[in-house]
Amino acid sequence: MGRVTFMVMRLVVKTNSTPRASLVGEVFENLQTVKAKIAESAFETGRLTEDIALVAVSKGHDADHVRAAIAAGHRVFGENRVQEAAEKFRDFRDDPGDLSVHMVGPLQTNKARQAVAVFDVIQSLDRPRLAAALAREMDICGRRPTCFIEVNTGNEKQKSGVSLDSVDRFIEDCRSEYGLPITGLMCIPPSKEEPSLHFALLRQLAVRNGLTALSMGMSRDFEVAVAFGATHIRVGTAIFGARPGVVSPYRVVD
Repeated sequence: MGRVTFMVMRLVVKTNSTPRASLVGEVFENLQTVKAKIAESAFETGRLTEDIALVAVSKGHDADHVRAAIAAGHRVFGENRVQEAAEKFRDFRDDPGDLSVHMVGPLQTNKARQAVAVFDVIQSLDRPRLAAALAREMDICGRRPTCFIEVNTGNEKQKSGVSLDSVDRFIEDCRSEYGLPITGLMCIPPSKEEPSLHFALLRQLAVRNGLTALSMGMSRDFEVAVAFGATHIRVGTAIFGARPGVVSPYRVVD
């Protein structure tokens, strides 16, 4: 099998909304570096890079960072706050191309209506009340974002995600009771544990439930995630640099 690499994109920047040149260059180079690492990991494990979506996590960064990534040809982004995403991406929705915005952080039930309107993919579905709220809002507005179920693979009490002993039942309920478009699973491994163990577990859960999409791997471990079958990796810091503030991935209770 020959080596497969990401195609290097040409910078295309609109003259009426141009971020500073240094930022454009920095984000462009970072994207190329991350894509090269994805391609290398994919090659080593016999996978195709086109089967792996890179979600550029722009949470906490301003719209200029998104513009810089779009200028580099990137179209898939991740955010963890509904209002921030709504404001940040308002001016990009008319851009040509298949721009896609993913919700990758904990989602409050009372934000379900806006989340359905703003996001193309919701990766953090993790409880029945949220499932019911999303199903209701999808029925009302007719828009049906793809959904991933977030699994708390480490059973960490302070984190969001469905517990391991509830995953199978919750997946079935989301499909049969709520009629949600469930396509995959997502996880964030405990920071002090070997991530490969959690990636392998998530893959096993997906196979058992007939799901093909796996969102796993971030800036520190995405190459390992690719080796374990990730179809979506969520990379922020390695592309956009450190965020001005760090948002904790604690459980949402409502």
